[in-house]
Amino acid sequence: MTAGATFSTHSINGLSGGWSPSRQPPPSGLTARTYAAGVQIRTGYGLAGAELDEPAGQAAFLLVLTHGASGGADTPDLLAVRDTAVQLGGAVARVTQPYRVRGARAPGSPDRQDTAWLEIIEELRAGFPGIPLIQGGRSNGARVACRTARAAAARGVLALAFPLHPPGRPERSRAAGRPAPGCRGRRPRGRYGRPPLRRCSGHPESVGFQGTRP
Repeated sequence: MTAGATFSTHSINGLSGGWSPSRQPPPSGLTARTYAAGVQIRTGYGLAGAELDEPAGQAAFLLVLTHGASGGADTPDLLAVRDTAVQLGGAVARVTQPYRVRGARAPGSPDRQDTAWLEIIEELRAGFPGIPLIQGGRSNGARVACRTARAAAARGVLALAFPLHPPGRPERSRAAGRPAPGCRGRRPRGRYGRPPLRRCSGHPESVGFQGTRP
C-alpha cells in the first residue's frame, strides 16, 4: 500500500462522502500557523483528512489525535487538548480517518483501521522529523492509538473517553486491551476510569493518560 500527503485546501474540500472539515480558530494567545482543512493523506484504504496547528516557533513534539467511531475531530475535548499542546510548543494534527471521509459511521475492521492509521502517522511524521510523537483520541480513536502505539514508536498515548465495554454490554470488558503495547498503567475505576499515569517501555520519560468522559 502506498500512502501520500497532499497539501491542498481545494482538493480536500472536494472530497465526497458527506465529510467536510471544520474550521476552528487557532489557540488563543499564540501565533499558530493553521492549515485548516489543508492536509489530505492518501492511504491504502482511502483518503484521510487532517487539520494541523503549529506553534509560533519550532515544534517540540508532534501530537496526532483522532475522533470517536461516528464523530469528528472538532469535539470540545480534542480542541481543548489541541490548545494546551500548542501552548506547550507542540504541533497538533487532528485526523479524520478514511472511513469518516467516505461518510461511513462505523470504522469496520480494526486491522484495516490500524493499517491506515500507521500510514497517516508515517506521512505526518515525515513533516516533523526528529521530535517525539504522542498519539491519542477519544473513544474508538483512543483504542486505535493504544493498539498502534508500539508500531508507531509513540512516546505516549492520550486516551479520552476510553470505552471499557461495548455499548450496552457491561458484561464484556475491554480493559485487557486498554494499555498501549509496551505500556502499563493502574487499573481503571468505574466505566471510563480515572486518569492514571502511564509509561511506555523503552521510553521511560514519556507519559500518557487514561481519559475520562466529560
